[in-house]
Amino acid sequence: MPTDLVPVRRALLSVSDKTGLIELAQALGDQGVELLSTGGSAAAIRDAGIAVRDVSDVTKFPEMMDGRVKTLHPGVHGGLLALRDNDDHVAAMQAHGIEAIDLLVVNLYPFEATVAKGADYATCIENIDIGGPAMIRAAAKNHGFVNVVVDVADYDALLAEMAARDGATTYAYRQKLALTAYARTAAYDAAVSGWLADALAEQAPRRRAVAGELAQTLRYGENPHQSAAFYKTGDTREGVATARQWQGKELSYNNINDTDAAFELVAEFDPADGCAVAIIKHANPCGVARGASMIEAYTSAFQCDQTSAFGGIVALNGVLDGPTAQEISNVFTEVVIAPGATGEAKEVFAAKKNLRLLTTGGLPDVTLVGRTWRQVSGGYLVQDRDNGRLVLDDLKVVTKRAPTKAELADLMFAWRVAKHVKSNAIVYVKDLATVGIGAGQMSRVDSSRIAARKSQDMADALGLAQPLAVGSVVASDAFFPFADGLLSAAEAGARAVIQPGGSMRDDEVIAAADAAGLAMVFTGMRHFRH
Repeated sequence: MPTDLVPVRRALLSVSDKTGLIELAQALGDQGVELLSTGGSAAAIRDAGIAVRDVSDVTKFPEMMDGRVKTLHPGVHGGLLALRDNDDHVAAMQAHGIEAIDLLVVNLYPFEATVAKGADYATCIENIDIGGPAMIRAAAKNHGFVNVVVDVADYDALLAEMAARDGATTYAYRQKLALTAYARTAAYDAAVSGWLADALAEQAPRRRAVAGELAQTLRYGENPHQSAAFYKTGDTREGVATARQWQGKELSYNNINDTDAAFELVAEFDPADGCAVAIIKHANPCGVARGASMIEAYTSAFQCDQTSAFGGIVALNGVLDGPTAQEISNVFTEVVIAPGATGEAKEVFAAKKNLRLLTTGGLPDVTLVGRTWRQVSGGYLVQDRDNGRLVLDDLKVVTKRAPTKAELADLMFAWRVAKHVKSNAIVYVKDLATVGIGAGQMSRVDSSRIAARKSQDMADALGLAQPLAVGSVVASDAFFPFADGLLSAAEAGARAVIQPGGSMRDDEVIAAADAAGLAMVFTGMRHFRH
């Protein structure tokens, strides 16, 4: 068994990211640690006036093949893997002139960053590290005697550990380093295999791996009795994972989930076409609207369902300005997320200490192909992100009456919102603003009735003579299996309908629409969201 305290006498430093390298090398050298290094790392250390040996002096082989072969040698791996308390291992080291390596500091070729930059296939291949992962795994396996550091962020902790223990480290500390090391190589391999699957257009490779880096330990999960954490996957799409938080307490599990839903929804609306605001509660929209200004869009969205908006998440498709911030601050709001915010808006929110303000610098590209993962018992469901979008030419008019130009604009708006509502989804829209949303019901007719009731409730609250849905259009995320759901929408005041079509009873539904004087278009596309 390894002893608890192991002194660090010899270290191998081989890093792609040179951040903090010189400071680390200097500190180790000051503690009498002999330094070994490779290539550019060795040159940087030597140029700083710090004593260092080239790994080629240990292996007796020069680096070759453009650096592909430099550390894959018994002189290195024997020094990492040898058990110091095993007489046979010690004898083998002595017989072959292998020196023990007590500390390995490696960060890998920047494969993920290379892919993110859109590099070509050959360049990505050249940025797959081989020797680095091999050394990391060897050192981590032998953590009873060897320290392995794979993150620049851990340099200070390493030096503090050694300083506190007269140049040695504890077994518990080395165990934690090994955990981090294996997680890093696993994440690296996951990135490589995922990239290859995409490059080869392999939709369902035999094995899939996903990895993340801890961004935040959360106070709890969906409920206080559940522990939780937030991990980032390295996806560069703008969103909650890439956002800067300007103020407010830490985001909770539910905050993160709902904020993501809100921002993905509002990203459906190109800011070049005008301002848009989405208000989310429990992952479902309770109000979405366009407007000539951000404050107009927010006010219209808020008037869809003021009750549900209380304690909700607000997402904007453009810069948050002062007047809009003031209007939002009049209602208890958990999170506001936008591509940017003015100084005036930040000053307004400064008086709301618990309100979180996030800015992202841009909107996520909703057209990009990506994947979603959902855990089930014993496995994962993996699918493409729903990036289905329509243009007017995709619509098929199936009723005697065709939609008017204004109705078509509302229908396209309603369709984009329905994509982000839990199924079964019914969305009423009038003048580019939702006026009733029914979500997550087992029956589509129930969703339609709930949306209509919310339209009536909001009209009552605003002192209006008729429900908001009167004169609206309605979107259904999937086809109407029977005419009852459609008729319920007509009773609520809808004048036009957008739905996928494809039911065995389409003829019956179309006939009911004609009888009610409705205009209806089929999309040929479904937007289930579970």
